[in-house]
Amino acid sequence: MNHLTQTRLILTFNAGYDEDGNILFQTRNFRNVKSQSEDAALYQAGMAIASLQQHLVYSVERNNVYELSE
Repeated sequence: MNHLTQTRLILTFNAGYDEDGNILFQTRNFRNVKSQSEDAALYQAGMAIASLQQHLVYSVERNNVYELSE
């Protein structure tokens, strides 16, 4: 059995490039997201938040944490 304990929305942004041309990433984590939220709704929320940011969005991720037990 497992029990969902936490859901997070993680936004990763392209914050520029280093001197070697590699992408510099910056992340924003949003905790206390409703675990019942549909993936599409979280994506839309992530894109809405991203539109308010200075940097371009690189990815929108959902992170679910489960407690595992027998």
